[in-house]
Amino acid sequence: MTYDLLIIGGGINGCAIAREASLLNLKVLMVERDDLAAHTSSASTKLIHGGLRYLEYYDFKLVAEALRERERLVKAAPHIIRPMRFVLPQENSLRPWWLVRIGLYLYDFLGGKKSLPRSRGLRRGDTAYVAPLKGGDRGFVYSDAFVDDSRLTMLNAMDAANNGADIAVGTALESARREGDLWHATLSDGRTIMARALINAAGPWVHQMLGKLGVNAKSDVRLVKGSHIVVPRLYDGDHAYMLQQPDRRIVFAIPYQDGFTEIGTTDIPVEQPEDAVISTDEIAYLCDAVNRHFIAQIAPADVTSTWSGVRPLYDDGASEAKAVTRDYVLELDTKGPALLSVFGGKITTARHLAEEALEKLADPLGFEPRHVTRDRLFPGAGVQGWEPLLASVRKRWPFLGETRSARMSHAYGELLGEMLASIADETGMGADLGAGLTEVEARWMYDREWARTPQDALMRRSKIGLRLSPDQRARFEQWWTGAFPG
Repeated sequence: MTYDLLIIGGGINGCAIAREASLLNLKVLMVERDDLAAHTSSASTKLIHGGLRYLEYYDFKLVAEALRERERLVKAAPHIIRPMRFVLPQENSLRPWWLVRIGLYLYDFLGGKKSLPRSRGLRRGDTAYVAPLKGGDRGFVYSDAFVDDSRLTMLNAMDAANNGADIAVGTALESARREGDLWHATLSDGRTIMARALINAAGPWVHQMLGKLGVNAKSDVRLVKGSHIVVPRLYDGDHAYMLQQPDRRIVFAIPYQDGFTEIGTTDIPVEQPEDAVISTDEIAYLCDAVNRHFIAQIAPADVTSTWSGVRPLYDDGASEAKAVTRDYVLELDTKGPALLSVFGGKITTARHLAEEALEKLADPLGFEPRHVTRDRLFPGAGVQGWEPLLASVRKRWPFLGETRSARMSHAYGELLGEMLASIADETGMGADLGAGLTEVEARWMYDREWARTPQDALMRRSKIGLRLSPDQRARFEQWWTGAFPG
């Protein structure tokens, strides 16, 4: 079979490119050797943001672009992306008050018109914001957004598939060679396919993939590990904190999964993509980062879970990992059928990256590029908004209860109507698999969302694994193996 595009890598960049290309009526195959968002794209800080700290490195173009994309994304996927207020205490700051204030003014106005509230100073009346802090009420409040990164990646793939793209998880590229005007590729599932162009969106493995293809690139990446810890909730409220550290880094504390606080991230240079394992030093660093600011103190023994990801940052020659640009470079090789390699990038700007990637491929593939995703909603995002959706879900399926109805409405949005179309009561939900996950939902993950392993379902399509005991997890794995053999 011949495709217009063969995309290697099912992270946020590969899935966003597949979505963009399918909406341009290109015939697309995307292959991912593991799961969608199996690595870096599920190990982010889970923010849709302009990158306030990038202003310190004069990366105004990236911040403006990211803020424009933030505005698009909060409208395009309100079920999985929600605006959030961030408290930026001035306590322990190495940056003078006036400099932070100027940075926030820039953050408010770069990128054009915005729907999120502007920044302001902390006030004595901000009890919920100030109460958890040691340092009183000196500081600021600004806006960004929280995202379910794994589900955003998956929804890109779902929209691509809905428009004709073939999505193959658990499928690796074994080899590929140029012959005439086509790439001839052999896949791990035994298929041999042809493609007019190949996109290398392998993330931290971008250079290994180029080696497999026998191609040299001008661009390079620096591999930087970012780790996070999760602890029982440190404070009440839906707001987050941006905490300044003595090494001039910042660490976020963010409400996570109703009952936890996420803390991160670190910036540790590593040699291999497989080095995505948190160290005891990183855990101690993140605990200390929080303890400098919060009245409630934590220790490594309080950590309930962790995650680490290796970010493939475009190598701009910066001396420190924290200063490396989060912008991306797209390198096009037209010595034969086109090869486009993706270096760097971030979740917030993946849609823009995909748009630019297709613009670069327009001439080699002979099509007219158009802006097809700028105002497009993701699957599950409806015109009524999330709050009215939740009210309608609770009215139609009252047996879901408050906690489960909120979780499922956030996860699936208006797709919940398809999942539960024939369900009239709790019995229809099937077996209880633990922590509110039932058979109907698990089967949806397998049938509609490419989940192929228990880990895919418990920690990427959902975060229900955080709430399962070892015995519950074992029972779920046993059920999954019986339901989906092979």
